Amino acid sequence: MGYLFSLISVFACTTKGFCGKKISAYTKEYRSAMLSNSLRMLICIVIGAAFVIFDGGFSAFAVSGKVLLISALSGIMTSLLVISWLFSVRRGAYMMVDVFITLGVMVPIVLSGIFFKEEIRLNQIIGLIVLFSATFIMCSYNNQIKTKLTLSTFGLLVLTGLSNGLADFSQKLFIKESDGALVSAFNFYTYVFSAFTLIVVFCLSIDRKKGIGESVYAVKKSYIYIIIMAIALFATSYFKTLAAKHLSAAELYPLNQGTLLILSAFMSAIFFGEKIKPKCVIGIILAFIGLIIMNVLNF
Repeated sequence: MGYLFSLISVFACTTKGFCGKKISAYTKEYRSAMLSNSLRMLICIVIGAAFVIFDGGFSAFAVSGKVLLISALSGIMTSLLVISWLFSVRRGAYMMVDVFITLGVMVPIVLSGIFFKEEIRLNQIIGLIVLFSATFIMCSYNNQIKTKLTLSTFGLLVLTGLSNGLADFSQKLFIKESDGALVSAFNFYTYVFSAFTLIVVFCLSIDRKKGIGESVYAVKKSYIYIIIMAIALFATSYFKTLAAKHLSAAELYPLNQGTLLILSAFMSAIFFGEKIKPKCVIGIILAFIGLIIMNVLNF
């Protein structure tokens, strides 16, 4: 079941990426992107509330303080990921974001090994090395990146990978320390904390002279994609958390990221006309080999 949940999560994340590319045509200004992400989190709260009521009724909203703290970690890290991703992309480091997000899978793997004594097998280590190589090849500097990577941009990229890794680890932490709370409740509170964080940042970023008219206009032009993206976002985290019940961190997070890299490359080529260059083909083949080594071989 773990692999099935992981696959559903990956397809949902690919859908989210598709909508994100569509929305980017309207949210070129930073505040517009922040507003659309805030609304996306609010929609996730509504979806999450419906799931909680369906799963366990209104009583399921009552969770322990421990679960709330884990949800706060998840929500804040999710928001930090959004913010650092936006700043990194605006600085022209778009192709490097995936590299650091992939590197970030080491965070839940290492922390799960430390706190939960999850074993990392030799084939998983070899598979990770192959996957990292594939990511660097697929996302290596190309003609889209013409500026030198500054120290501040590098710091943002590290923050992007770290926040994504900690958000992933919070899912594993919840599974181990859930106190009987529902996965839907964890995801609901995750988006409560995430929405609050993003709304605060958006309010602080408002230009008093310009107001929010431009941001609201951008959201109106892309509201359908925002709704679909919110549904896909909730499905991504919900099914990935379910998968964390069945798979170790060393199995789950590299599998998700590697499969996502492959599907994203094909999605970009099919729907957005982006050419799959030789480097990308080599990267896809290496990613596939890495996933086979990690999840099929056993040594």
